Amino acid sequence: MAVLRFFLEAVASVLDAALWLYMLLIIARAVVSWVNPDPYNPIVQFLYKVTEPVLRYLRRRLPLVFDGVDLTPLVVLAIIMFLRYFLVRTLMHYAATL
Repeated sequence: MAVLRFFLEAVASVLDAALWLYMLLIIARAVVSWVNPDPYNPIVQFLYKVTEPVLRYLRRRLPLVFDGVDLTPLVVLAIIMFLRYFLVRTLMHYAATL
C-alpha cells in the first residue's frame, strides 16, 4: 500500500506542477497579446503553439469574444485553478488515507 501512496502523491505533485506551468504560459500569452509581438519570435511562436490548441477548442465551444476582447484565457485559468484545488487535493488526500 505504501507504494500506491507514494505513486499517487507523485502523480498529484507532477500534475500540480504541470497545471501551474500551463497557467503561467496562458498568462504569458495573454500579456504578449496586449502588445504587437513579432510573429517570428521563437518565444511568441512557442507560446502560441502550446496554448492555441486548448484556446481554440474552447473558442469553438464557447464564443467568448466581446468587443474584440477574448475571454477564453480567463476560462482556461479558471479550469486550471479548479483542477489544482479539487483534483490535486483529492489525489493527495486519497494518498494520505492509504
